Amino acid sequence: MYLIEDKGGAIALMLASLFFLGTWPAVMTLLERKGRLPQHTYLDYSITNLLAAVLTAITFGQIGDSKTDKPNFLTQLSQDNWPSVLFAMGGGTVLSLGNLATQYAWAYVGLSVTEIISSCMCVVIGTTMNYFLDDKINKAEVLFPGVVCFFIAACLGSAVHSSNAADNEKKLADSKINYELKTMLSENGEYGSDVEPDSQRELEIGFGSCQKSEKVEAGTAEYLLKLEKERSIKVSGKNTSIGLAIVFFAGVCYSLFSPALNLATNDQWHTLKEGVPHLVVHTAFFYFSISCFVIGIGLNLWFLYRPVLGLRKSSFEAYLKDWNGRQWALLAGLLCGFGNGFQFMGGQAAGYAAADAVQALPLVSTFWGILLFGEYRKSSKKTYTLLLFMLTMFVIAVAVLMASADHRKN
Repeated sequence: MYLIEDKGGAIALMLASLFFLGTWPAVMTLLERKGRLPQHTYLDYSITNLLAAVLTAITFGQIGDSKTDKPNFLTQLSQDNWPSVLFAMGGGTVLSLGNLATQYAWAYVGLSVTEIISSCMCVVIGTTMNYFLDDKINKAEVLFPGVVCFFIAACLGSAVHSSNAADNEKKLADSKINYELKTMLSENGEYGSDVEPDSQRELEIGFGSCQKSEKVEAGTAEYLLKLEKERSIKVSGKNTSIGLAIVFFAGVCYSLFSPALNLATNDQWHTLKEGVPHLVVHTAFFYFSISCFVIGIGLNLWFLYRPVLGLRKSSFEAYLKDWNGRQWALLAGLLCGFGNGFQFMGGQAAGYAAADAVQALPLVSTFWGILLFGEYRKSSKKTYTLLLFMLTMFVIAVAVLMASADHRKN
């Protein structure tokens, strides 16, 4: 099998993982905003997410000769390593629950804030656990200041969300007041020809015809109303604390999956019988992804007929016929699958605590959120200031965490 054993190779894998894990949420968010049911999207995603693990196992896991202490993937399938297998599958279960939760949280609090808070929680809790599980191979004097920076970034993320939500409410309120005022004056003959055509058209988009063909500028009230009309998860008028609760649940789930994989591959609790080799990372990732697949498929088949958060009902037949954006959902599954695999391969080489640096993925997600979805357009100076501080703190945290990486000694 092929394993990364040097620090440079591990960091290269982490950087590739960072890009993949930061991009797939943007793809999923795009589909939800285009009106595709998240149940349909997640079912497609689950298929290729498992496919990525299978491809990794039968390629990297089978390259070269099988060794006694590091057997190839197919050899390990018949060995008595069930305690480690269960740890790996437990990690896959909590990750699947976290991913499932975030696809609903994106609609409530936005892509960037969701990824910031959940990833920071993953680092604060999960990295601390990995540090002790890895027998402290990472530099504590560097690692834990980075963890503190992640925690500060999470607090700033909550502040950004609150400020941006207030900005959006103000935009909607101002637009409605202006529309009602101009309508009243026009009806009384007091406004007449003074109403500019472009302004009047924008008002009609927001509170009148809501014509789909009209192009509206990102960040405006009209844009928010158009988005609410087209998206599959309706969030207007709902308590945004629901979204934050979902984000924090996802963060707890994310904080547990990496330590579980760590236990599966290194057996720190000595659960394997004497003479049974540890699970290699490719085999652990395979079992990890199987449980992700089972949980993701099972829950979303249930949600087709018993939807949550006001989504409309669907059916398996309707899912099979829904080809709108399916290729993007399948791409998201591949990106997430290979992103997770690269993170675990890097963590096995340089320590899982350092590999949690890939939780810098919100930097990539924020870029996609601003570029594709117009997040934070026309927001207040307060929101921009908080956003700048949040991203700056996040960059510092990731750099410090990367600096704590060391080589795992077998």
